[in-house]
Amino acid sequence: MRRNEKNFVVCVSNKGYPASLELRKLYQVLPDEQAAKLGQIRVVDESGQDYLYPEQYFAPVQLPQATEKAVLRAR
Repeated sequence: MRRNEKNFVVCVSNKGYPASLELRKLYQVLPDEQAAKLGQIRVVDESGQDYLYPEQYFAPVQLPQATEKAVLRAR
């Protein structure tokens, strides 16, 4: 992932994290190369903070540029 690239994922599993992750919700991914090496992904969760979660709990989503801007503006 490039440093300024904004990536998004959809939660497909929240096993063990029901208070932190909502199924089928869109989450912003923050770059973390060390976490990726361990099969983890850093996302901004329901608390508004970024945390590591198992990568397999998410599916990548590519948003149209206008949609991405709208989502980021709403935060």
